[in-house]
Amino acid sequence: MRILVVEDELGLREGLCDLLTGDGHEVSAAADGAEGVARGLAEPFDLVVLDIMLPRLDGIEVCRRLRTARPGVPVLMLTARGGEDDVVRGLGEGADDYVTKPFGARELLARVRALGRRGAPATAEAIEVDGLAVDLGMLTARRGEAEPVSLTAREVGILRLLHRHRGRSVTRAELLEQVWGARGDLRTRAVDMAIAVLRKKIERDPATPVIIVSVVGLGYAWGGS
Repeated sequence: MRILVVEDELGLREGLCDLLTGDGHEVSAAADGAEGVARGLAEPFDLVVLDIMLPRLDGIEVCRRLRTARPGVPVLMLTARGGEDDVVRGLGEGADDYVTKPFGARELLARVRALGRRGAPATAEAIEVDGLAVDLGMLTARRGEAEPVSLTAREVGILRLLHRHRGRSVTRAELLEQVWGARGDLRTRAVDMAIAVLRKKIERDPATPVIIVSVVGLGYAWGGS
């Protein structure tokens, strides 16, 4: 893949570039948010690895601008430990996944590979549920005559998995393994936070969801027909 790394810390930026290059990717780097936006808009990339804490423009704003211009490009955010509010904001602006610093090389590469597999949907699929038209191929959802809402590759993966297994609950472990490409026993709230953001995009009332319903003690299920 062609990957853009946006990270202001020199040592980490160089380490990420070396790690990703060693894994067979073509890597470009930017040292601040403004440069990251400029590079991300000027060149085609298959993935953006984006730090949240950046000079000039923070990662949330960088993600928003890149997602608006290139809605199909996956974004993997890097966040400091304890930055849960930043993670929620990042996912709300279109980030597909996040890793918490400090992270291991194997974990980062696993997330990168999983996003790479899901970055370009191979076939167009359409789902109609509760008055919502979801185009999984175009990564959009639209209710009635309203403007379509952009979905991330990760959100499409969640919808696809839940819809495929409608009629039964899907555990958090299954979602982690099949959508995140991570271990099912990983202790993380990534699934719950991602679904909370997704509900805000697709549910009439996110407080009382009918498309993605919670199954207490297990995970989630497809609530539509």
